[in-house]
Amino acid sequence: MELEKWPIFSLLKKDFVQKLKIACVFGALGNEAILVTKNDEVYSMGFNGSGCLGVGDQTSTMIPREIETLCSKKVKGFAYGIGPHVLAYTEDGELYSWGHNGFCQLGNGSTNQGLTPYLVSSHLNSKRVLKVAAGSHHSLALTEDGEVLAWGQNNCGQIGSGTTTNQPTPRKIIANIGGRRVIDIACGQTSSMAVMDNGEVYGWGLNSNGQLGLGNTVNQHNTCRVTALQGVVITKVACGYSHTLALSDEGHLYAWGLNGYGQLGTGNKANQCSPVRIAQEIDRIVDIACTHYCHISAAMTQNSKIYLWGQCKGQSVVSPMETALESLHEVFALWANPSVTFEPIIITTSTPTSLTQSMMTALDDPETSDIVFLVDGRKIHAHRAILKIRCQYFRKMLQEHWKESQMEEVQIKDYSYVVFRAFLQHLYTDTVSVSPEDAIGLLDLANAYCEESVKHHCERIIRHGITIENVAMLYAVAIKYEAQELEEFCFRFALNHMTEVAQTEAFMALDELTVKNFIQRAAQHGAFKY
Repeated sequence: MELEKWPIFSLLKKDFVQKLKIACVFGALGNEAILVTKNDEVYSMGFNGSGCLGVGDQTSTMIPREIETLCSKKVKGFAYGIGPHVLAYTEDGELYSWGHNGFCQLGNGSTNQGLTPYLVSSHLNSKRVLKVAAGSHHSLALTEDGEVLAWGQNNCGQIGSGTTTNQPTPRKIIANIGGRRVIDIACGQTSSMAVMDNGEVYGWGLNSNGQLGLGNTVNQHNTCRVTALQGVVITKVACGYSHTLALSDEGHLYAWGLNGYGQLGTGNKANQCSPVRIAQEIDRIVDIACTHYCHISAAMTQNSKIYLWGQCKGQSVVSPMETALESLHEVFALWANPSVTFEPIIITTSTPTSLTQSMMTALDDPETSDIVFLVDGRKIHAHRAILKIRCQYFRKMLQEHWKESQMEEVQIKDYSYVVFRAFLQHLYTDTVSVSPEDAIGLLDLANAYCEESVKHHCERIIRHGITIENVAMLYAVAIKYEAQELEEFCFRFALNHMTEVAQTEAFMALDELTVKNFIQRAAQHGAFKY
């Protein structure tokens, strides 16, 4: 992901960019940014409206300046309003805020502008924050305990306190959700949404365009359940300026709210007060994105295809349109107005170098290889040195059995060509690209060769392919290969669809011990309570 696609980053020096691990762009014109380095230094740059750069003054800067308060705090993520105000949380669960504060959105008990980060955690009674969200002038925080805290502007009930009085410090939202666990939060301009751990969705605040999905246009001062999604297990919500997207655990996408630019993706510009399922004709969706800064929507499928719709640089796109883009972030860099990040960019790899490009082309190059694998009657050319360096299994086997002086041809019988080549691709490039079906075979190979990083890649890919029909089989696979994250994900999915899953052939095929353990575990989670 090249940061240069955002104009504000185009002047950064290459050696500085190589040090970054997190970056975000915000502000009414997309002209403010925050950067976190791999050494946990935090910098900001841009116009600095309302002191939102957090450097202690309101001076604009094209050169990154250090936010001293946040350095070495292990900042993990950000959220930002349109004032702008900024929220930052750390790996230790601490929460900081700064910038515009005319509506108490910093949570520090005042309306004074914040020029440096304020430790909001002093008001949280030792609660650890796992996620933050920001509307135009209000803020939400999700804690480790699954509680939602809200503060800031409340003219439309977006704080969920039952009133329209601004909230100066974080307040726990209790009405209608009580002590239940929340797993996701999102903010529109003046609305708020939350997802419960059982997949139910609640909304509160401004509802003039039906953005709460309640079937009406009445503002709500307390949380209200989106009853039209009864029977659908939602795992993620995203809010635009006045519209909402929701993604189910089966990869189905729902939308509701304002639709004047086609941002709902329904094929027309009519507002929707209740959830409507969209994008049914495209592949399974695994991620969604929008932001209260604009009227654009985006989604990514399990095959990594990127779709966009809504207000795209002045044009109205009323149905999801496939693009050649490589990430959801590129949608907002190139097509949103203003160009702001919908969430912080996590920079996991550097810009490709001549070395990494060469490694990508070296695999299966017969001119330079010194070992050949024969799989399903097809040859894969590789290099002993790379295999030794990258894989303990190959290091041992090559040293013990294979001569260095001649070309070796090794027959692979236990794995398919697609699976074995995908494994070699990871050794050469650190990437994995297989279908969810082939990922099961690759998980088997990775387990046999003790490659934990490949196992984690496989677990992620398999999760994207889980359905009611195959979840029981995948649950058994996860147990077999000790893939704990995948096992937990499969269990949660099956628990949310117990009636349907229990009637599938895959569930009937489970061995007796696995079924007993599953039922006992489901009972502990309250599956059989009346």
